[in-house]
Amino acid sequence: MKKTILIITILLVPVLSSCEMLDLEPKDQISQFDYFKNATDLELFSNPFYNNLLDKSPFDEQSDIIVEAILTDVLTGGNRRTVPASGGGWSWGTLRRINTLLEHVDNCEDKDAVVKYTAISRFFRAYFYFDKVVRFGDVPWYDKQLGSADEDLYKPRDSRELIMSKMIEDIDFAIENLPAGKSTYRVNKWAALALKSRFCLFEGTYRKYHNISLEGNDYKYYLNQSVAAAKEIIDNSPYKLYSTENPTKDYLMLFAQKNADADEYILAIKFDYALGIRHNASAYTLVTTQGRPGLTRKFVNSYLMKDGSRFTDKAGWQEMSFLEETSNRDPRLAQSMRTPGYTRINQTQVLAPDLNLAVTGYQSIKFVQDPKSNSSNNDRTGSSDCDMPVFRLAEVFLNYAEAKAELGTLTQEDLDISINKLRKRVDMPDMNMAAANSTPDVNYLGSETYGYPNVSGANKGVILEIRRERTIELLQEGFRLSDLYRWKAGKAIDQSFMGMYFAGAGEYDLTGDGKADIVLYPKDTPKPPAQEGVVPFELEKDIFLSNVTSGYIDFHQKVERNGFNEQRDYLYPIPIDERTLNNNLTQNPGWNDGLNF
Repeated sequence: MKKTILIITILLVPVLSSCEMLDLEPKDQISQFDYFKNATDLELFSNPFYNNLLDKSPFDEQSDIIVEAILTDVLTGGNRRTVPASGGGWSWGTLRRINTLLEHVDNCEDKDAVVKYTAISRFFRAYFYFDKVVRFGDVPWYDKQLGSADEDLYKPRDSRELIMSKMIEDIDFAIENLPAGKSTYRVNKWAALALKSRFCLFEGTYRKYHNISLEGNDYKYYLNQSVAAAKEIIDNSPYKLYSTENPTKDYLMLFAQKNADADEYILAIKFDYALGIRHNASAYTLVTTQGRPGLTRKFVNSYLMKDGSRFTDKAGWQEMSFLEETSNRDPRLAQSMRTPGYTRINQTQVLAPDLNLAVTGYQSIKFVQDPKSNSSNNDRTGSSDCDMPVFRLAEVFLNYAEAKAELGTLTQEDLDISINKLRKRVDMPDMNMAAANSTPDVNYLGSETYGYPNVSGANKGVILEIRRERTIELLQEGFRLSDLYRWKAGKAIDQSFMGMYFAGAGEYDLTGDGKADIVLYPKDTPKPPAQEGVVPFELEKDIFLSNVTSGYIDFHQKVERNGFNEQRDYLYPIPIDERTLNNNLTQNPGWNDGLNF
């Protein structure tokens, strides 16, 4: 149940000239010759760019770190993934609107507005093409309106090098010409720099790990572009991390408060309960019909201890109880999922993780608001109205550190002005570059079972630690799958989706108050006598454990998972109908659409 922002748009039609038309224009529609005359026209025409392109629900992307009861085809893999007849992300309507504005913007008499809305349009054209490159790789580049008879409709795909170079031209124009003042819900110079940092990091690491060499620029060029854009924000922007000096609350509250923090959010999507503009982030983790999302044990294990040491270096970590494994961890763990002692914001009732709502037992709380944050107190209808992040300063810090680490130019000072600020917010020890590289986390983050075995080189340790930090800090913000794709780490999708560990049938305290919250009982045995506040689960019926009567919650044990296809699944297929209409479009490798061209 996703809510979208409704923005009024204006239909523009071309004026047709012919003997029969007698040069008459329709009286109920506006032509491009009558429109684009002032800044208001340009603003109204560009408003849908925000609604059409920005992700209003990043929190519900399934990946290797958060899964639902029904897995996506991406997670099940194999023959579950097929070439669609149409759709599949191959949509170009918003690009045509962008190019329409750029073609007619000079009609505006306000020349300052011309520059501003040209910059906004070029920002969104770069944003649009970034999504296409991530999804399809090579795509056709269009920078003009196309009519139904235009030959360019049938052009082949352009190389990703051409697309990226055009994106950089667009984003550099936007950086140069957008306003520099804070504008949380409208793009500005800093949003353009953040976008450049993001897509150049993607391209640089994608080419590095996929060993792509094209005529033009190499992967280092893009990583350097990412570094420069991020550094400009770090050095000269008006932004800073949100902090009230409360390391046990600040990360949680950043995402749950009604209005985006104007200091950290460079660009956000505005939601407002009173105006009926809402999303369902709270309901997503609180209502059984929303998919029952749960964080995976693999992900939960990756959080460090409060003293900065690795949880997975502790003796017996594999079979620790919920109370043990959540004790003395990075404070972001307790601000990202229900842990012992959890209460809803501004409430006093202690709530245990609800195993009926989270298929792994690990129940997310990110973006979950105070239940009284709106007048109806109505979590169950998806009434959340906290603003959604598009760009925030934390991502810029992570982009900067990662790009420099991959280039081999990272220093301790670089970590201190970026990632260590994120750690200070939650009162975690600093990341030490020398220590990370001298003892890389090869047993967990560097392993085939839990991490990224293809990371190598002198900076292996710090790259693994930066990935740890990125995965934790940006949880449910829509980055995880694209990160796995650019790291050539698709096999992470084949790793375990296990949940909490239980030693066997019996009562379990999940809140830390010394009282049972759930009871597991053997299959085909009488249900235990009812106890107030204790939820019963029958093994092999209500809950499935990896060793049948003990082990990790293994909700998907009977789901066929056919594996990530390394030769195919880093790119999505082009729909059959599109290739049928344009036989110059080649299909992406490994995808069989039944067409013989």
